[in-house]
Amino acid sequence: GFRRLLIGRNVKMYEKTLIFAALLYLVVAEPTIYLKETFEEDPMGRWVESTHKSDMGKWVWTAGKFYGDADKDKGLQTSQDARFYGISQKMEKFTNEGKTLVVQFTVKHEQNIDCGGGYLKIFPSDLNPKDMHGDSPYNIMFGPDICGPGTKKVHVIFNYKGKNLLTKKDIRCKDDVYTHLYTLIIRPDNTYEVKIDNEKAESGDLESDWEFLPPKKIKDPDAKKPEDWDERETIPDPEDKKPEDWEKPEHIPDPDAKKPDDWDDEMDGEWEPPQIDNPEYKGEWKPKQIPNPQYKGKWVHPEIDNPDYKEDKELYKYPDFGYVGLDLWQVKSGTIFDNFLVTDDEKYAEEFGNETWGKTKDPEKKMKDKQDEEERVKREEEEKKAKAEKKDDDKDDDKDDDDDDKEDDKKEDKEDS
Repeated sequence: GFRRLLIGRNVKMYEKTLIFAALLYLVVAEPTIYLKETFEEDPMGRWVESTHKSDMGKWVWTAGKFYGDADKDKGLQTSQDARFYGISQKMEKFTNEGKTLVVQFTVKHEQNIDCGGGYLKIFPSDLNPKDMHGDSPYNIMFGPDICGPGTKKVHVIFNYKGKNLLTKKDIRCKDDVYTHLYTLIIRPDNTYEVKIDNEKAESGDLESDWEFLPPKKIKDPDAKKPEDWDERETIPDPEDKKPEDWEKPEHIPDPDAKKPDDWDDEMDGEWEPPQIDNPEYKGEWKPKQIPNPQYKGKWVHPEIDNPDYKEDKELYKYPDFGYVGLDLWQVKSGTIFDNFLVTDDEKYAEEFGNETWGKTKDPEKKMKDKQDEEERVKREEEEKKAKAEKKDDDKDDDKDDDDDDKEDDKKEDKEDS
């Protein structure tokens, strides 16, 4: 009986352990979502537009001219050309200390943008959303920026101790008219990753790819290259002599030229034949090169530890996040922003991207292809109609000319009679 009692207690403890482990797994695995916005409901009451300038561009809530899903593809669209735009959404104040930070959203330049921003900014919680503008302090700026053929990049800018730091790497953005997914991942080990359409576009570590800190090593200010240090790999051969027949003029009189018969020395001056390149000219003579016996190689300036360098293991960390905002300028409007996500879970962000952008990207392209084909057919029909009308007009003009000629002939016959 005691043995059965003991076994029963062990089974119950094991079951409790399993339940506790399962609950713990759920707590640990559950992503923290600071912001998720798909704009399936009208956002104009929730997102706050900046009134910093009196002529700020107007935002509209739409899926645009073509889309994969009329409701799911609705987002915030810029609607007026050559304007500044500003709009933001408040989040619960949080810090990413000890956690991964994932910032993700979609951008669709359906207007085939020529010059304008497509990036977002993550602000601290003390932002005044009504007064948000280009100089409002932010923590992170991320997303595509296009201006002409020379600028087609993904910005990743971090604010560190009051300075906005641009990445050293050139990350190319998408420049077509379709929706694309942009993801920035910042990890507590000071590494990062940029993904475009859920595929890695760039990655590395923060200290290497941004100038957060001064260099670890600097050139030794006390070190100087020795005066007798010879960096010449070769030197002129001191034994080499210029050949006696080397000196030839670069140009000579043309031996085939003849004085014109009508040349008058008194009127035209003394005749001289034109100059031609001398085939025997060898150019400036230089002695041949030989290996330099004193060659010591290229002198390398020795380096020392930089006294100003201080390691920072928390480059990734921001104590205060509070707003997501769009603060940008566009020459040609029409960009649609959608599917915003700020979370601490890379896997969840990838799945969210696949569930939103991933499901509508192909139908979106199909609709655009259909529209393009319809426009092509319509354009061809209009061109065909215009050609036919022109042909009819030409025939009418020819008939009018023939009638005029007949009238002229009748008048001439009357006059002759």
